Amino acid sequence: MIQILIVEDERPIANLIRMSLRRAGYCCHCAFDGQEALAMTEKSSYDLVLLDVMLPGIDGFTLAEYICPKQIPVIFITAKASVMDRVKGLRMGAEDYLVKPFDVLELLARVEVVLRRYHKLDARIEVGGLVIDTLSMTVTREEQEIRLTKTEYDLLLLFARNPRIALYRETIYERVWNEEFPYGSKAVDLHIQRLRKKVGWEHCLKAVNKVGYRLEV
Repeated sequence: MIQILIVEDERPIANLIRMSLRRAGYCCHCAFDGQEALAMTEKSSYDLVLLDVMLPGIDGFTLAEYICPKQIPVIFITAKASVMDRVKGLRMGAEDYLVKPFDVLELLARVEVVLRRYHKLDARIEVGGLVIDTLSMTVTREEQEIRLTKTEYDLLLLFARNPRIALYRETIYERVWNEEFPYGSKAVDLHIQRLRKKVGWEHCLKAVNKVGYRLEV
């Protein structure tokens, strides 16, 4: 399982991030100051570090100088929004820089992108009776392959990697179609109806009133 270290001194924010990532299937640990985070990275191996800049003890930029050479990807999550701070963080080797306040779905998307870049996401996902092989882009149920279009596959993968999270139609469209959601579009609803039937998710891929859809498995 993917191991993520959250380094954030504001406990409510740290707990929100941890809860959201755990619901998405990641194993999370928290450090609430720079010294604690340094000790944890020396004792354990992590697949990703989410790092605040303004920390007690050792600040995030200093901590990144130690973490990045260990080939552990880092995403800065901070209220420091100036261009110079972003440039500094990225030049130090961070993979991304997310400014507070942020949307949880945006955080999940950025985490997924970085993990994919480092080839750390599971090549095989088992969810809702399906087996998804992300290398061959095939989907099977009881060893029988289910033929999906590229859009249907991307839609399935989005829900498989974000179980029990209500996804807005706009977010689904933007993540799968890679373009801005057209007002009034029924594309998401129509594709989900077809996907439900193809993969047998009629009862677990549920509509969320005035929001979108959620995978319950």
